[in-house]
Amino acid sequence: MATGKINVSVENIFPLIKKFLYSDHEIFLRELISNATDATLKLKHLTSIGEAKVEYGNPMIEVKVDKENKRIHIIDQGIGMTGEEVKKYINEVAFSGAEEFLDKYKDAGKDAGIIGHFGLGFYSAFMVADKVEILTKSYTDGPAVQWTCDGSPEFDLTETDKDSHGTEIILHIAEDSTEFLEDAKIRELLGKYNKFMPIPIKFGTRTETLPKPEGAKEDDPAPTQEVDDIINNPNPAWTKKPTDLKDEDYGAFYRELYPMQFEEPLFNIHLNVDYPFNLTGILYFPKLTNDLNIQKDRIQLYQNQVFVTDNVEGIVPEFLTMLRGVIDSPDIPLNVSRSYLQADGAVKKISSYITKKVADKLNSLFKNNREDFEQKWNDIKVVIEYGMLSEEKFFEKAGKFALYPTVDGTYFTYDELEKKIKDTQTDKDDKMVILYASDKEAQHSYIGAAKEKGYEVLLLDSPIVPHLIQKLETSKEKITFARVDADHIDNLIKKEDTAISKMSDEEKDRLKEDLEKVIGEQSGFTVQLEALDSGAQPFIITEPEFMRRMKDMQQTGGGGMFGMGNMPDMFNLVVNTNHELVNEILNTKTAKKRERLINQSLDLARLSKGLLKGEELTKFINRSYEMIK
Repeated sequence: MATGKINVSVENIFPLIKKFLYSDHEIFLRELISNATDATLKLKHLTSIGEAKVEYGNPMIEVKVDKENKRIHIIDQGIGMTGEEVKKYINEVAFSGAEEFLDKYKDAGKDAGIIGHFGLGFYSAFMVADKVEILTKSYTDGPAVQWTCDGSPEFDLTETDKDSHGTEIILHIAEDSTEFLEDAKIRELLGKYNKFMPIPIKFGTRTETLPKPEGAKEDDPAPTQEVDDIINNPNPAWTKKPTDLKDEDYGAFYRELYPMQFEEPLFNIHLNVDYPFNLTGILYFPKLTNDLNIQKDRIQLYQNQVFVTDNVEGIVPEFLTMLRGVIDSPDIPLNVSRSYLQADGAVKKISSYITKKVADKLNSLFKNNREDFEQKWNDIKVVIEYGMLSEEKFFEKAGKFALYPTVDGTYFTYDELEKKIKDTQTDKDDKMVILYASDKEAQHSYIGAAKEKGYEVLLLDSPIVPHLIQKLETSKEKITFARVDADHIDNLIKKEDTAISKMSDEEKDRLKEDLEKVIGEQSGFTVQLEALDSGAQPFIITEPEFMRRMKDMQQTGGGGMFGMGNMPDMFNLVVNTNHELVNEILNTKTAKKRERLINQSLDLARLSKGLLKGEELTKFINRSYEMIK
C-alpha cells in the first residue's frame, strides 16, 4: 500500500483558470471590482475598530479606459497590500484574502459585508488581458510594490512609488478582447454587474448644470461643471429597513431596476431575515398576462450587492419566478465562479421562507383591504393559482385569500362559496357541483341557461384551471367541478321541479330515429332526448366533462401523463323534447323539410358552441338566406 500527495502543476492549472474558470469573459470586471470593494470594506472595518490609523474618508472605486494604449485601470482606495501579502494572496492560487479576513474578524463578518470567498477572481483578468500589473500600497505604510505577470507562472515583484494606500490594477487588453476598450461596453457591464455595489464606482465625468446666478438674464446660459460620474447606487432599497421606506421609495427602486417598464407594480413584499440564514430583498407583483412563459427571469439574484444571475430557479419557488425584484443573500451557495446556484439544503430553506413570506403578505393584503385585493385579482391570479397547484404549503395558506369570481363579478373565498351553493347545487351522489365558465363570451348562452335556473357560475379562465380544479377535487370532500357547457347541468344537479316530457315514449323513439338518420353520418355526436323547460334552447351541444378535461389537460401540457395521445372530439346533442321547434320536427310531414329543420337547428347549436367553421359555416349561411327568401 502506498500513500502520498497529488502533485498539481502550476503550468497546467493556470491555463485552465485563465480559459475555463468563467463562462463569460465579461465577468472579469465584476470580479476585479468585487476585490476592490472588499479591500475598501476591510479598511472601513479596521478603521472603525481602531486597528488602522489612516482616515477612511469617502473612498470610491475608479474605472478608467485608455483606448490608445489598450489598457483598463481599476483603482481603489482600500486596504492595499505589502510585498509579502502580494506573494501570499496573488501568487498562491485560490488563497482567499477575504476568507482569511473573515476568519480573523469572525464577529464582524456579517457587518463587514466582505464579498470574496474563493480567491480566484483576480485571475479572471487574464481572460481579457495578456499582461496584468498591480500597483499597491498597504494602509500600514510599508513600501509600495509593483507586480507584473504576462499570464505565465512567472512574475516580477519590485518596490515602486505610490502616494496613498490602495491598489491599482492595470490590464493590458489582448487583441481578441478589444471590445472591452469601448466606453459603452464598460458602462454596460458596470450597469449589469455593479449597479448596486456598496462602494461608489466612478467611470469618467459628466457635465452638471448649475443654477443661474442671481441677476442673470433669461437668455444667459446656465453655468455648468464637470463632476464624477458615479454609476452605481451603493445604498439600494433592499439594504434598508422596511420601516425606513415609503411607498414612493419602493416605486422609485422598481423604476431603477426596470427603467423600460412603464406600468407600476401592484404591490411589493420586502424580505428581511437574519435567522437561520441571511436574506434580504424586495419582490414586486406586476400586472401579469395568462402567458406563463414570457414573464420569467425578471428577479435578480445578488450576493452582498454583487449581481450573480437573473435565473433564480431553485431558490425562488417556480410559481414566483413570474414576479420581479431582487434577492440578496451571502448564504446562497454558488459555484466557484459565482455564476449559478449549487444544490444545497439551505436553498430549500430559503425557498420555503420566500413561499411563506409571500403567502403571509397576500393574506394581509386580503384582510386589510379586500375590495382593493379583488380589483387586483385578475392581475395576480395566475401566480396564486400556479402556487396552489405546485406548492402544498402555499395551497394550504391560500385557502384564506384565494378568490373564486363569478361571471357577474362577485368574489367568493372557497368557504364562502361552499356556504352559498352547498344546499342548491348537488348531484345524485350529494356532491357539491361547482359550475364555471372558462370563456364568458363563447359560453354566453350556457351561462344564461344556468343563471335562469338560479345557479352560481364561476369565471375561471386562467390557463392552469384544468389542473387546479383536479387538485381542488382531490383535496376537498365531496365536490366536483363542471364547466357550464359540459354535460347538461340538469343531469348533474338535483332539482325537485324537473320538467316532465310532453312526448310519449313512442314519439321519443320516432324523433330519435329521425334525428340519427340526418346526423348519423356526422361523427362525434351522441343524441340525448331530455325534458327541459320549454324556454331552454331546442338543441344544445355539450361535452362529456371527463373527456373535455382530458383534452384541456393535453392542451396545457398535462395530457402526456395520462397516455391519452390526441383524443377525439366527443359531443352530446341534447334535444329538448318540450321545445316547440322539436315538436314541429317530429310532426313535419315531408322528409325534406324535416331534414332541413334538423340541419339548421344542429348548425345553430354548433354555431353557439363555436364548432361551425370553414365550408360548413358557408353552407349554413347560404341555407339561412334561402330560408329567409
